[in-house]
Amino acid sequence: MCGLRTASDIVAAAGAGATYVGFVFFEKSPRNVTLAEAAALAVEVPVGIMKVALVVNPDDSFLDDLVAMVPLDMIQLHGAETPERVAEVKARYGLPVMKAVGIAGAEDLPKIDAYSAVADQLLIDAKPPKGGDLPGGNGLTFDWRLLADRKYWTVPWMLAGGLTPDNVAEAVRLTGARQVDLSSALERAPGVKDPAKIAAFGAAVARIS
Repeated sequence: MCGLRTASDIVAAAGAGATYVGFVFFEKSPRNVTLAEAAALAVEVPVGIMKVALVVNPDDSFLDDLVAMVPLDMIQLHGAETPERVAEVKARYGLPVMKAVGIAGAEDLPKIDAYSAVADQLLIDAKPPKGGDLPGGNGLTFDWRLLADRKYWTVPWMLAGGLTPDNVAEAVRLTGARQVDLSSALERAPGVKDPAKIAAFGAAVARIS
């Protein structure tokens, strides 16, 4: 569950069974948090839940400050970072790196193979709309059938993009995903998480087996 901004968000996500919680560091996002805010939130995360920093085309100066101030378990690169940059971030910071890959059509699928060679995990998301300000968290889906025959990449992966309690079971059935990620569907307003929606999504995922 990504884009958490308050201690109550952490409590709700943990109660719903989240195994990862994400903090967004992107000023254009309504879910953006400062380094100081994220540091305070991170200490509220129960042991055993992965703390993930979502960053977009970060430079080393920002990442230096990030890992120095916030106790993280993983960095998620959600911009236009190349496979070479992914490898560079892994080597410099010694943290697992998840790379987000935007999908709109079959022509985007080769990128998954390229990034799976260097990333520790992948986030397979809907490609943002042209001209959009946000690289993710847009509530958009893509044709899940594109992943139907690609269930076993060389690294773990998450499915993202427009997931809801009503469609997550179908999304998992079509893609074979074993992990799912969401953000905007958990909100009552942009950047404001809704505990009831968090609980409903957790219950919907728990029913998939």
